[in-house]
Amino acid sequence: MHSAMALLLFGLVSTSLFNGVHPATISFTNKCSYTVWPATLTGGGKPQLSTTGFMLATGATQSVDVPAPFTGRFWGRTQCSTDSSGKFTCGAGDCASGQVACNGAGGIPPATLIEFTLAANAGQDFYDVSLVDGFNVPASVSPTGGACKSASCPGNVNSVCPPELQVTGPSGVIACKSACEQFNQPQYCCTGGFGSPTTCKPTSYSTIFKIQCPEAYSYAYDDQSSLFSCTGGSNYAISFCP
Repeated sequence: MHSAMALLLFGLVSTSLFNGVHPATISFTNKCSYTVWPATLTGGGKPQLSTTGFMLATGATQSVDVPAPFTGRFWGRTQCSTDSSGKFTCGAGDCASGQVACNGAGGIPPATLIEFTLAANAGQDFYDVSLVDGFNVPASVSPTGGACKSASCPGNVNSVCPPELQVTGPSGVIACKSACEQFNQPQYCCTGGFGSPTTCKPTSYSTIFKIQCPEAYSYAYDDQSSLFSCTGGSNYAISFCP
């Protein structure tokens, strides 16, 4: 599930070229004390990027070139391993490909998402960190070489996750589900009679996410404080555990 605005932006990109469109380089840096396996997903029926998943050890950085226009998402998979048969799986954010590469598959919630629409409007970029699909790892996205603002989720939601939303592993809580995923009720999913900004409001659960990460989407219509834009062909830096 995307944030409401991200869903709208997901459909804005067309095959036509825009004035001021510039490809971007997106760098991934792992500042966590544990390994993260970033994953990429290109939307809008466009070809996937040159990599759809890779390992990123503590302190490591890897860059990916992104064409423009582009719409898609990135996330970090955690608690990953390969079994004796060679099948690769992750405790949180797994894309169920059985490989380190996701090959066009999306992440299974809960997972912290970094969402992008590049060159949606004469070179204008939109980006956000979304916890609408839940949380597994702190993350941020920062434009480089310009004055545009960063979007960040620096807090560890897992440390305050209510028991009914917890996903646990051998090391304890490894991810925190969204209330929508756990309960599938309209007031949490912003569906049915709650399917508009005027009827879908923050809940006690989304507020937990928002307190930890004020700049991240905590529910579908959390646009005002959570959607960021930049103009001028910026590159971007994604950090895990910023």
